[in-house]
Amino acid sequence: MEADPLKDRRRKAHRRGHVSEWIAAAYLLLKGYRILALRYRTKLGEIDIVARKGDLAVFIEVKARGDELRAVDAVGATAQKRIRAASDIWLSRQRDAHLLSQRYDIVAVMPLRWPRHFVDAF
Repeated sequence: MEADPLKDRRRKAHRRGHVSEWIAAAYLLLKGYRILALRYRTKLGEIDIVARKGDLAVFIEVKARGDELRAVDAVGATAQKRIRAASDIWLSRQRDAHLLSQRYDIVAVMPLRWPRHFVDAF
């Protein structure tokens, strides 16, 4: 039985995504954020990281790419819409949602470099 190269690539990409999310979460912790959820899933979409800093809820998309520009460009209009829809569901389940401000960020994780945090990216 031969290995399926497409399956192997997908498995590696999936693993790289999970590792990148953990790296981004650790980086955000160092910056003073409190991580509330990793890979928050809803019927409408998924948010890689939900974090909080004071009365600010931050919904973060993590992208592992070779450079910052490709990471930011990878979060297109469809992904933004999906993240916003999922964030609405997350917020609807918070008792203090009416007190929270919200923001949408991107964290780019690149090889052999510190992650780059793009605040209020969309």
